[in-house]
Amino acid sequence: MHYENPLYMAEDAGAADLIAGGRLQLGISRGSPEQVVEGYRYFDHHPADGETDADMARRHTARFLEVLSGEGFAEPSPRPMFPNPPGLLRVEPHSEGLRERIWWGAGTRATAEWTAEQGMHLMSSTLLTEDTGVPFHELQAEQIRLFRERWAEVGHQREARVSVSRSIFPLVTAQDHALFGLESRSSDQVGVIDGVRARFGKTYAAEPDELVRQLGEDQAIAEADTLLLTVPNQLGVDYNAHLLRTLVEDVAPALGWR
Repeated sequence: MHYENPLYMAEDAGAADLIAGGRLQLGISRGSPEQVVEGYRYFDHHPADGETDADMARRHTARFLEVLSGEGFAEPSPRPMFPNPPGLLRVEPHSEGLRERIWWGAGTRATAEWTAEQGMHLMSSTLLTEDTGVPFHELQAEQIRLFRERWAEVGHQREARVSVSRSIFPLVTAQDHALFGLESRSSDQVGVIDGVRARFGKTYAAEPDELVRQLGEDQAIAEADTLLLTVPNQLGVDYNAHLLRTLVEDVAPALGWR
């Protein structure tokens, strides 16, 4: 969001949701680590005095959420080419209900609580930009619980939703074993990103029965209501269809996923 113009983004999101018949689930976040130094400045976005780029991203987000609500805010011209309805104008196109289908990608427990305060659903990926020494799935489960608790405290009158991301590779063919059988990220990894200690979740790569056992012990998956799967898109459509088919047929039923 430190790259985005909130009003342009609201226009695009509204159009996409109308085209999709109100099915858009839109995930946003502050943004990933920069490829260039202060890249947002090339888009003519500049933090205000005393702001960080994270503060600016949250400011952009607040404005985006505000205009998505559909309230008028812009003074209409007294001499428009086409007649305006009475009162202030809103961003168009407007899609009713989209404000309630915005998700925020949170990398910490504190950001998850902030997400709940804003009334956005929570996305938590395979990376958390904090580390307490416990396994990734336990730290992520704690993040989810804090999000849900804060959501309830704020008193939002709708259900909170949570998604987590995982890299899962069932090994059922020789090609599967050759590609992922020696997967080097079979355990959590800890590193430093932008000077902050971060924890990366492990990759799940095993035969289906073993995957069922391992995934059944993942506390964060149990806490979430939606699982997003990362796929190796460089391997092509056919191979990814094979991966997903194997997960759906040989892993998901044993875990009660639907």
